[in-house]
Order: sequence, then C-alpha cells, then structure tokens
Amino acid sequence: MSIGENIIRLRKAKNLTQEKLAEKMGVTFQAVSSWERDEYLPETANLKKLAEEFDVSVAAILEDKKGTFKTKEVIYNWEHMKTYVKTTASALGMHDTYRAVDFAVAAHEGQKRKKSEIPYIYHPLNMACHALSMGIREDEIIAAIMLHDVVEDCGKTIDELPVGEEAKELVRLMTKDKSRGSHDPETLDKYYAELASNPKAALIKCIDRCNNITTMSWGFSREGIYRYIEETEKYYPGLIRVVKETPEYTSASWLLKYHIESMLDIYKRLI
Repeated sequence: MSIGENIIRLRKAKNLTQEKLAEKMGVTFQAVSSWERDEYLPETANLKKLAEEFDVSVAAILEDKKGTFKTKEVIYNWEHMKTYVKTTASALGMHDTYRAVDFAVAAHEGQKRKKSEIPYIYHPLNMACHALSMGIREDEIIAAIMLHDVVEDCGKTIDELPVGEEAKELVRLMTKDKSRGSHDPETLDKYYAELASNPKAALIKCIDRCNNITTMSWGFSREGIYRYIEETEKYYPGLIRVVKETPEYTSASWLLKYHIESMLDIYKRLI
C-alpha cells in the first residue's frame, strides 16, 4: 500500500471523512485529498499529527504494505470455556469455583472488553483456563480469578461473593482503589505491595497481566500501551519473584515470566 492508501485505510477505520480529518489536523480538506491521492507527502509535523489522530506509529503510515493480515480478537468461545471450567470444578470438587462462574457471568452481563464487542466474561474465563492449564487446582484461586473484577467493575461487594473467606480475600487484594485515579503512584505502590504479600494473589495478578497484554494492540491507545509497559516493568518482576519462590508455583512462574517479557519486547519493537 502507498502512503495515500494507508491514510485512506486509517481514516476510514476511525470513521472520519476527509473534511473531519482536515478539521482535526488544522488543514484544508484539499490537503488531505492530495495526500490520499499520493500527490504530496505530508510534512513531518503533519505525519506526527496523523499518527496521533490514527493512534498508530508514523511508520504505519509510511510503510509500503504488500497486504494485510487477518487478525483475531478471540481464540476460544467463551461459552465453551465456561463449560470446561464448570465441568472441571464439578469433577474436582471445587465448589467455590462452580458457584463463582455463574455469579461472574451474571455480574458481567452486557459488559464488553475495551474497544470491542467481546463479552467481558471472556477475560476471567480465559484466565481460569490459563491457570488450569498450568496445573493450578486450588479452588480459592480459580474462584478468585472468576470474580476478580466484579467488585471493581460491577458494583458488587466482597460480602456478596458466593465463596469462602480465602477467595474473598484474594478478590479484595485484586480490587484496585481508584479514588485517587487509576494511575496515582502512591495508590499503585500500595496496591502492588499488598499483592506481593500473598503468593496466590501475585499469581492471579500475573495471569491477569498476561491476558491483558495480549489485548493491548486493539484495546489500548498508544499512550496507554506506553503506560502499561512502564507499569509492568516496574511492578511485575517483584510479583514473578514471589510466585517463583513459592514451590508449588515455580513452574507457573517460568511460563508467566516468558509470556509477559516476550510480549513486552514484541510491543517495544513494533511501536
């Protein structure tokens, strides 16, 4: 694809007309039209503005793409994952998990993942399957995974959760205090310190980060990606260390570290 074709594709992906893009850029729509016809190359300052407006890198505008790849927002069907988690919970006598699945599905009903039409419940179910695939069988852990966002995002209280006290405590630790903003440094320091005090909570949070990192490319702005990378590099080595130092989770820690660090490296290279 030419630069003009890239601009057309990115503009349409944002549902912008030439006139609207020109307004946002502070140029005439004729200028936008000339860029899209490859008559003129946008000046450096305008290339940067285009990249910011489209939420892509300047390279994404300049590169000569030979074609585009098809992408997937989901890999597994959430209803199939629900059946798997409930069936496993029933077979292993994981009563908290069995109850937590239905509670979470109801609590997250109607919610979507960021910038998508993916049912939000896909996220905790994916995490639960991730944990089970690593051999994690503690009932309180899988139950807390299923419920880890219902207090923070669904208006539920800890006391409402249909699980035992240990699972409730794990959900409490996973629930972030947003009263001072999601990115307040003191709040984050306290939040991650409390997570690191509990190996099971640290394990859950690492699985959560693995899942969230995989959705950054379409669910986060470029600014959000930069911030997420910085937060991950600051806090997650400590959480991984706590998981690794817990004998029953040592193998899981290797997979989690590999997943997190390799994904971060890929994003750094691409952006």
